[in-house]
Amino acid sequence: MEDKKYIIEVEPAKQATDGKPSIGPVYRSLFAKDGFPKPIEGLDSCWDIFRMSVEKYPNNKMLGRREFVNGKPGKYVWQTYKEVYDIVLNVGNSIRSCGIEQGGRCGIYGANCPEWVISMEACNAHGLYCVPLYDTLGAGAVEFIISHAEVTIAFIEEKKIPELLKTFPNATKFLKTIVSFGKVSTQQKEEIEKFGVAAYAWDEFLSLGKDKHFDLPVKQKSDICTIMYTSGTTGDPKGVLISNNSIVTLIAGVKRLLESVNEAVTVDDVYLSYLPLAHIFDRVIEECFINHGASIGFWRGDVKLLVEDLGELKPTIFCAVPRVLDRIYSGLQQKISAGGFIKQTLFNFAYSLKLRNLKKGIKHNEATPVMDKIVFSKVKQGLGGHVRLILSGAAPLASHVEEFLRVVSCAHVLQGYGLTETCAGTFVSLPHEMSMLGTVGPPVPNVDVCLESVPEMNYDALSSQPRGEVCVRGDTLFSGYFKRDDLTKEVLVDGWFHTGDIGEWLPNGSLKIIDRKKNIFKLSQGEYVAVENLENVYGLVPVIDMIWVYGNSFESYLVAVVNPNKQAIEKWAEENGVSGDFNSLCENPKVKEYMLGELAKISKEKKLKGFEYIKAVHLDPVPFDMERDLLTPTFKKKRPQLQKYYQSVIDNMYKSIK
Repeated sequence: MEDKKYIIEVEPAKQATDGKPSIGPVYRSLFAKDGFPKPIEGLDSCWDIFRMSVEKYPNNKMLGRREFVNGKPGKYVWQTYKEVYDIVLNVGNSIRSCGIEQGGRCGIYGANCPEWVISMEACNAHGLYCVPLYDTLGAGAVEFIISHAEVTIAFIEEKKIPELLKTFPNATKFLKTIVSFGKVSTQQKEEIEKFGVAAYAWDEFLSLGKDKHFDLPVKQKSDICTIMYTSGTTGDPKGVLISNNSIVTLIAGVKRLLESVNEAVTVDDVYLSYLPLAHIFDRVIEECFINHGASIGFWRGDVKLLVEDLGELKPTIFCAVPRVLDRIYSGLQQKISAGGFIKQTLFNFAYSLKLRNLKKGIKHNEATPVMDKIVFSKVKQGLGGHVRLILSGAAPLASHVEEFLRVVSCAHVLQGYGLTETCAGTFVSLPHEMSMLGTVGPPVPNVDVCLESVPEMNYDALSSQPRGEVCVRGDTLFSGYFKRDDLTKEVLVDGWFHTGDIGEWLPNGSLKIIDRKKNIFKLSQGEYVAVENLENVYGLVPVIDMIWVYGNSFESYLVAVVNPNKQAIEKWAEENGVSGDFNSLCENPKVKEYMLGELAKISKEKKLKGFEYIKAVHLDPVPFDMERDLLTPTFKKKRPQLQKYYQSVIDNMYKSIK
């Protein structure tokens, strides 16, 4: 790499020896050239993050939710840092009066709300392990996590109580106390108490600790503050142990990064909390906001009302997963095409002018100030009117969506990359850098990163275009998988965490994620297929919403299950005289033939090898979803589950080819 603009080399490359693969040079962020930033003096734990902000900003707005007036949502009503602190101490005393000591496990189950954060801070205060119970993985996973983590007390959203009851009696081996964020009905109370478990409404629980006082234990940096279960694409969820040190180190790195690009978080920043707090992405973002005495407002829990909550809260930083940004993109595209010829022409002119200027390196707020006012200000207002940073994480964001939002949102659109095991933020693209489109940017300034060659996939970390498995080292790493030393040893080797993702260094020092190491299989003729890479290529076909490509070592070619785009298929059918509703079109041989033709076209265009072509296709009108256990909560495909679900379809496809 010639021009490593945003990274510096800290260790040279190592050639392959003793059957070990080659390792590329070790890099770190240019913003850490004088060493990694240290957390401020006295900031050793997640409790210190909150405690120090209460001392510094007692009267700042901390947690807000919308009040309801005559059944209608009104303004956001706020609790200050000091008010929240007083409730947290009260909740902590109540927990301790149930006999739970430092190191105890406390589950939290439900949608984001002030009580979620209050319960989490009470865990931080008393050195308890906060264990989010997955809101999106169903009762099976909730029961598994309660039993595996030995959760003795659970805080729970009122409407989730019936879900939790499904885990009884198995979960009650450990679970002894349930606290509702709202009320508990008499009937529920009776049912819960039958199993020897105490159940409390929120206010009732607070009264337990009213006149009691428990000293806060001393907390070490190395203490575990949360066990976060990841929705693995195979097998049971894994409990990722995250220490205080991981989170305080990450916060110091994010602070250094944002200050280096003149986008520091301040007390005036406002965040909309809607991405699940059960995921590391949202958890660390909220910790960053708390660290700066900024404000967190909660959504109402309904994705259809999200835009309205945005309009009322007017956040300054908006975090999203690609699913949400795709929806915003589609909504805006529909509005543009419905806007008539003059509006469309004006929009297209403004768009290409601004994009051209951005590509020349002009800053987004200076690229076309007049067009921002006339054309793009409406988009800005749709996000509340104050958003300056849009951060996308958890899955790859399509380049066309990223480019579009960079032009029209009047905000920086940054794509990040990280895992639960690396405490979320490990890479993030930088403001004003159009060359980083489609990449996850350089490393955050608190980790070292290298690529390790993967010979069986032809990825060479030492070539002129360095590609290999992304490996991360530093204090933000997890402390291991709970009760799974075997799995920990597999991924943590000599201090390096092996992510399983394949990355490619670009000349400017940003990283592009191009493949996944585990999603590789051999066809019967001995050829390796990197399936995720293929799905990215086939996913470019406009008539496809989602595709799952399948092959195995007993067959010599690939087949696929496709979720077709409804509008595109119906339009093609109309133009080609094929009748029927969407479901029957998906069954129609002519439509399948058309789809195979489109797949063949992109295969040719992208110069795929013969064995990488799709030979048969099944069209499913129902999108892959979490209900059928085909996707994880971050919309990654669960390949073993997809295979199980579609096994008869796969068999029929192979039969039809033969």
